Amino acid sequence: MRFLHFPFVFAFAFTTCAARPAGINHSRPSHSALVSGVPQWKNDWSKGAVFYEIFVRSFKDSNGDGIGDLRGLISKLSYLNDGNPKTTSDLGVDAIWLMPIFTSPSYHGYDTADYENINPDYGTNDDFTKLCQEAHTRGIRVILDDVMNHSSSDHPWFIESASSPTSARRNWYIWSQTDPGWKQPWGGDYPAWHKKNGAFFYGLFWSGMPDLNYRTPAVRSIMKKDALLWLNRGADGFRLDASRYIIEDGPQTGQQDTPETHAFWKEFSAYIRKNKPESTLVGENWTETPIIATYYGSTAQVVGGDELCMSFDFPLADRILAGIKSGSAIGIAGKIAEILSTYPAGATDAPFLTNHDQVRLATQLSNNSGRLRNAAAILLTMPGSPFIYYGEEVGIQNGTGSGDEPKRTPMPWDNSAGGGFTTGTSWYSFAPGRETANVALQMKDSKSLWSRYRDLMSARKKSTALTRGGIQMLTKSTGYDPILAFIRADGQERVLVVHNLSDGFVTGGPYNFAAASFEKIFADPYVGDPSGGSGSWRIMLLPRTTGIWRIR
Repeated sequence: MRFLHFPFVFAFAFTTCAARPAGINHSRPSHSALVSGVPQWKNDWSKGAVFYEIFVRSFKDSNGDGIGDLRGLISKLSYLNDGNPKTTSDLGVDAIWLMPIFTSPSYHGYDTADYENINPDYGTNDDFTKLCQEAHTRGIRVILDDVMNHSSSDHPWFIESASSPTSARRNWYIWSQTDPGWKQPWGGDYPAWHKKNGAFFYGLFWSGMPDLNYRTPAVRSIMKKDALLWLNRGADGFRLDASRYIIEDGPQTGQQDTPETHAFWKEFSAYIRKNKPESTLVGENWTETPIIATYYGSTAQVVGGDELCMSFDFPLADRILAGIKSGSAIGIAGKIAEILSTYPAGATDAPFLTNHDQVRLATQLSNNSGRLRNAAAILLTMPGSPFIYYGEEVGIQNGTGSGDEPKRTPMPWDNSAGGGFTTGTSWYSFAPGRETANVALQMKDSKSLWSRYRDLMSARKKSTALTRGGIQMLTKSTGYDPILAFIRADGQERVLVVHNLSDGFVTGGPYNFAAASFEKIFADPYVGDPSGGSGSWRIMLLPRTTGIWRIR
């Protein structure tokens, strides 16, 4: 068996409120981090920011063709954040993440056919520049989905690579004269090698997505330059798809989390920090907490880490949903404790509830209003930079049908025939339930799920502890406890947060911490202030309610 250019082998402890968190979102550099000649991140804007994930195809159609586009998104930017903190008609998000918008043969865009141009379905490169300008005017940052692990099989690079063993771009992809027989590392029988023109190429996800060969210097160079191209066009960073799978060492687990993958992200990170240090990088590392922690790299010389700035916290999302369903907070508390003991100092977490690859939150929580309100409150009081999937704020359910399309249905702006999304025929049908799960209706109701998201984001912005602080868990990680309670703290303030995950009336506590008084930041109706005395505080909570207080 002979491979061309592909050698491989068959490898926040925060105990007191005054203490400094050793893990999540501690942005102050240590003395050793300020190393002369080492480029640093200058992306403080992203630490504690609330991000909003958008599938452009489903967000807003500007021309009646049934497909959402960049001009449609521009028309809805003031819904996300109008730039005026005194108004209450916008959500107040700080940044948006756009799912793939580059040229692609697929509706989803995760098989890029041109890394330098916008998908014509969505508009033009000039439309993108205009989007960034309009977003920045409102205080919204824009990050793009950069699918670096693989391209489309329609990409000219791959077509040339596949044309001949002597092609100038043959080693831009990974070829073998025989079939190595590898399967996908997450299980199942689906092959990772695919036959074409008498040879086999490596495509981890499927034959339409051949993996780029990052052992080839020209590939690393052009992918870095294309990233810089979009940052120069106005983007503020990237969500990095499939970031565990960049360079493979062998079959099974040798296809993920390899030392060479980490080495590439260090190289890419250093390039971005040198050229656009105000940018941010968010990794899709869908795995367990100890492995996620490694993708921050070292914080010894680079504040926040010398690999990726953030990674999506899939395990925490699982625990949050499980806790809401079971009515017990101990699993969430246990996961936060693990994060605190595992993530490197200064790491910024990226909590979320669901994303475009998962069944919609409202469907997972049986469209139960109390559970959905729980989920919003927990997410928006977590440390790090929370991500909200578009439509989650009005409770969009999964659409009808199978596959991924039902997870990515059009945004229901109102209950009209076109849903306020299009004047034509939508590319995919709306999810059920939009009679009540639509923006126009919920914006008029101060008790709606939409209003809850807006109010929680507003409360978050009013507190440096909620946006930038560490976390001290008050809930234990063993036994049973329906109350998720913790203190968020930074150098300026301490904030007490309590969530009742049960369907019953409960009293939380006693909680032992020093306090003279409490100032309410956010509380559901009939949630009283903490009572008792210093060292023994209790809080009475109705079902599925939340209280947040500044500790004086």
